[in-house]
Amino acid sequence: MPEKPYDHNQIELKWHKSWQNADFYKAEENSAKPKFYVLEMLPYPSGTLHIGHIRNYSIGDALARYKWMRGFNVLHPMGWDAFGLPAENAAIQNNRPPREWTLSNIAAMKKTHQRFGFSYDWDREISTCEPEYYRWNQWFFLKMLERGLAYRKKALLNWCPECATVLANEQVVDGCCWRHEGTRVEQRALEQWFLKITDYADQLLEDIAQLEGGWPERVLVMQRNWIGRSEGTEAAFRLAETGEPIRVFTTRVDTI
Repeated sequence: MPEKPYDHNQIELKWHKSWQNADFYKAEENSAKPKFYVLEMLPYPSGTLHIGHIRNYSIGDALARYKWMRGFNVLHPMGWDAFGLPAENAAIQNNRPPREWTLSNIAAMKKTHQRFGFSYDWDREISTCEPEYYRWNQWFFLKMLERGLAYRKKALLNWCPECATVLANEQVVDGCCWRHEGTRVEQRALEQWFLKITDYADQLLEDIAQLEGGWPERVLVMQRNWIGRSEGTEAAFRLAETGEPIRVFTTRVDTI
């Protein structure tokens, strides 16, 4: 009698349900075990998961499982980076209300995540477009505003005409948008909110020094450059007509 073919769909579905019902991946509260936190970049729910997502989350999943087997209490959450122009632009292109489009994508992505059996603690799932989440973003921002750490000014920013949004320097590859090969990134002067991270430059650099030997050197260099600490002199010049001072910063005061 021929052997029955292995039905991986049925077997995988059985064990996925078993793992979910047992809360197998739930992080323990007040555990005496050593702690370990695994967080991959949250996906943008502007479509469906693709092979690049699977690669990224497989790496995090392998690390989380390794730490579990080593006796750690692992916190491995998942969520959705669901705010911003990418999600809105995708909704417009598909002629759907942004909230409806985003929530439907979240449901589809979550189903795919669970189908792959990734080891997430779904009780800690977040979505950045929900008021329960972004109210705390607003709270943090107001605290920064109260302390003079948030301010507005114009600055040159990377602009992708196809995304219709700004890009970080790391999202510009050979002068083009990382999402749209061949779309040249423009430099635009736009008024934006800024946070005075420079007030904490010394502390941030000291903390980065503690990571030496454990993190790739290129990542540490990237972070140091991003912090952008600069030593120099602040000088004040008075306007001849009004007497108002203008403050300037220079790393070469001897050239003034």
